[in-house]
Amino acid sequence: MIIEGKEMRIEMEGKIYHCALDITMSYISGKWKTVILWYLRKEPRRFSELNRQIPQITEKMLSLQLKELESDGIVSRTIYAEVPPRVEYALTDFGKTMLPMIEEIAAWGRGLANARGKLVDKN
Repeated sequence: MIIEGKEMRIEMEGKIYHCALDITMSYISGKWKTVILWYLRKEPRRFSELNRQIPQITEKMLSLQLKELESDGIVSRTIYAEVPPRVEYALTDFGKTMLPMIEEIAAWGRGLANARGKLVDKN
């Protein structure tokens, strides 16, 4: 990025970023992360709930994406000592700071869907 005529970069957590958008995309890039965040925006969810809500995602990919989101501090994983064990995923306080951005992305998509698409029954 160019700041006051000088080419600059951002060094953060051992990585080099070329601009602020590069940082943001490193946290939410990929097909599924924003979708997962969307479903976690209001309440914690179990793995099986997320898997049902996102039928096109494989269990392996959902697990991988949740682990990455957890590693980045965006999602927390809570294990309840029950039989069988219950595991819930929720947005962390840091993850909740992304909600305005996620909601704007969804609003943009709804507008595009209204302008260029149509609702169809999924069956």
